[in-house]
Amino acid sequence: MFSEPKKTKPTTDQNQQNRIAAGTLITGEISGKGCFRIEGTLEGSLKTPGKVVISEGGLINGTLECENADIEGKFKGKLFVKGTLSLRNTANIEGEVVTGKLAVEPGAVFNATCEMNGGVKPLKKDDEKRSA
Repeated sequence: MFSEPKKTKPTTDQNQQNRIAAGTLITGEISGKGCFRIEGTLEGSLKTPGKVVISEGGLINGTLECENADIEGKFKGKLFVKGTLSLRNTANIEGEVVTGKLAVEPGAVFNATCEMNGGVKPLKKDDEKRSA
């Protein structure tokens, strides 16, 4: 008479999209497993293993830790990106940046200290250069 409820497959959290809409101000710490699109303002920190997009009108003032980031808006603070940080021509970055790869379009403002990790290949020693 009664059927058992259907079991749904769990979705991958990193495919979930979180959005802070334009005109929204959030103060505090945010952590999540999905991707984030920032169109409003975040005063605080955001930590996610997903991708973060800061839209042209968006602003983060604080700390951001993520896998990849596309920035079209403004960022002030400490930025930690494990993968690729892409700065669009409307981006404005101030602070400290640690990233694996950096892509900067002409017109982007980048006033930050930058440390790149992960993409550096060790140089061969002189005796290893030509073994033939």
